[in-house]
Amino acid sequence: MYSNDLPTYHVAGVGAGPANLSLAALFPAANLGRAALFDSQPGPAWHPALLSPGVRMQTSWMKDLVSLVDPQHPLTFMNYLVTTGRLFALLNAQFDTIPRMEYVRYLTWAARRIEGIHYGTPIERVTYTGDGFELHAGGRPVARAQHLSVGVGTRAVRPAWMAGLPESVLIADDLGWRIDGLRADLTAPIAVVGGGQTGLECVLKLIHAGFTDVRWLGRRQWFQTIDDSPVANEFYRPAHQQFLQQLSRGTRRRLVVEQGPTGDALTPGALRVLYQANYDRMLDLDRFPAVLYPGRDVVAVEADGDELVMRCDTPGGREVHRARHIIVAVGREASPVPFDDDLAERVEYDDDGDMLIEPDYSLRWKGMNGHRIFVLNRARYSHGVPDANLTLLPVRAAGVINAMAGRAVYNVIDELCPVRWIA
Repeated sequence: MYSNDLPTYHVAGVGAGPANLSLAALFPAANLGRAALFDSQPGPAWHPALLSPGVRMQTSWMKDLVSLVDPQHPLTFMNYLVTTGRLFALLNAQFDTIPRMEYVRYLTWAARRIEGIHYGTPIERVTYTGDGFELHAGGRPVARAQHLSVGVGTRAVRPAWMAGLPESVLIADDLGWRIDGLRADLTAPIAVVGGGQTGLECVLKLIHAGFTDVRWLGRRQWFQTIDDSPVANEFYRPAHQQFLQQLSRGTRRRLVVEQGPTGDALTPGALRVLYQANYDRMLDLDRFPAVLYPGRDVVAVEADGDELVMRCDTPGGREVHRARHIIVAVGREASPVPFDDDLAERVEYDDDGDMLIEPDYSLRWKGMNGHRIFVLNRARYSHGVPDANLTLLPVRAAGVINAMAGRAVYNVIDELCPVRWIA
């Protein structure tokens, strides 16, 4: 049994990003005991390296931490606006989607009102004791819990070709603090590799900073915008998640891949802003400061003096591009889960190497003995495209809480659906 020298919780969360914040915000209604979150950040934060003026969210402000399952909860985005005196100013600004900085301010406001968040406490190791889980930070145990909620988020993908290259090749997360140093020569060719939203935001940041030779390389045949049509948004509702759970794993994966353009693409408004900024600078330079190169898959990069030589696969064969600097924005991947060797060996995986996650987001693992691990942001190919974004945070959190409680603490009702899906 547990000793009394460590705090013990009903559920402990690894990570205090939006996923676990939603869970912690809704958890008290279950009356199950105490919850705690542990995060390496010194305080509330959400992709701080990618915050820039003018960057917008890709989801509605109604899809906050709690509203979709409990619109009367004190931590709704609407309550944040009212209690901080921001409501009318935001309404009158007529945003289609709110600034990302506003969303981060909301998360900070909410986090300060949730008990049991331990910042500056990176969980290095989670062990299973037979009576529950023990969480270690700083080389020592810091907490025990009956259940675990893993929400460690993502990290920037570093392609294999980055290995051994000079510091003139950097990931998008580092552009914010490196950009002043890069401005020593605004005419030097600078490449942005990655055709997604982060790549777009890097190109826009470089244009606004005065760079005059920006090359944007993307693997797809065009810089694709999000399908935000009403029928595409039908994938982002509980009814579609329930439909997916009736299918085989292979069929679910195929459907989710096909649905990628509804989320893994560019915000149309942001692309318009980029085109307009590029045109404005063209009027000064008599040429566009940023040139788009779709259909270029960068497969190798090597240094040649002060230049970087990029070798790209294209539909027509191999192309070579040169740049002084390269900003890498090729996507994000799940951060490692800090299970110790014994616990990691208990986890079950599917044929594609993904963790087997049940409909209630609990992990399938051997010897659980009633102690459950809930995995957040890792069920894309079993639960659908919303799992990797912010769209259904409270719906997922409600499902996890109901599973822990063994009863319907929250009723998620989604009956008025005009679509009849088929696989």
